[in-house]
Amino acid sequence: MDNTSIITQVANPKEEESISSSQDKVSQSNSSLKKHRSRSIFSPFFCCFRNYNDYHADPPPSNNKTLSLPPTPEENGSPPKPPAKPLLPEVSKADYGKNCVVIDLDETLVHSSFKPISNADFIVPVEIDGTVHQVYVLKRPHVDEFLQKMGDLFECVLFTASLAKYADPVADLLDQWGVFRARLFRESCVFHRGNYVKDLSRLGREISKVIIVDNSPASYIFHPENAVPVQSWFDDLTDTELLDLIPQFEGLAKEEDVYSLLQSVRNR
Repeated sequence: MDNTSIITQVANPKEEESISSSQDKVSQSNSSLKKHRSRSIFSPFFCCFRNYNDYHADPPPSNNKTLSLPPTPEENGSPPKPPAKPLLPEVSKADYGKNCVVIDLDETLVHSSFKPISNADFIVPVEIDGTVHQVYVLKRPHVDEFLQKMGDLFECVLFTASLAKYADPVADLLDQWGVFRARLFRESCVFHRGNYVKDLSRLGREISKVIIVDNSPASYIFHPENAVPVQSWFDDLTDTELLDLIPQFEGLAKEEDVYSLLQSVRNR
């Protein structure tokens, strides 16, 4: 397993521009008259990478499939039926009556890189094929305040398509308050038509009381009406999206059926 396959995230547009610029220079130095086709900025639907010494380089233009794993039978069929055993344990007494918020990790709460980052908030060692690699993690601005508020208002679940060997230690460092009542990783996703999908019907919660916060629309393709989309975050220290979402979630916490208010949030 290489480092491109343990973390599932979208490509950083700045790095795409850098890669594209380098390829343009190579193309211009050749005698060929073919023009180098410019790259587009990929949408949050794409979540895998080539190895440019960093795991978050260009994704392929069709899906968010991590190349190290083969497709499962669900890929070419209808969305699978919920499993007999729910992904989440029984609701605790402290969370009884609360709505459930499912929160993504990469590019939603943090951005991680195998390349050194001078201002990294965390450095997490990850073993890959017998070799320990350092993962440099940046926290999104206002993530601490956001998580604490979510923990007060909701039953909170971390759900990421990345592998637990990376995501679990990051969550240990990120969640100092025990906000996440449960953590779900790649094996809890459904691999459907080239995407790792977070099937909310498998959680074991009433679907009208579940909200998913994610930067990748492919992650919630089965339940788009339950989503609060967020912009992918990489390194903008002036970003305020998590802070701006708090008033919206204060309203959602009081809703018995979240759909009508979620529609207004998505249209904000």
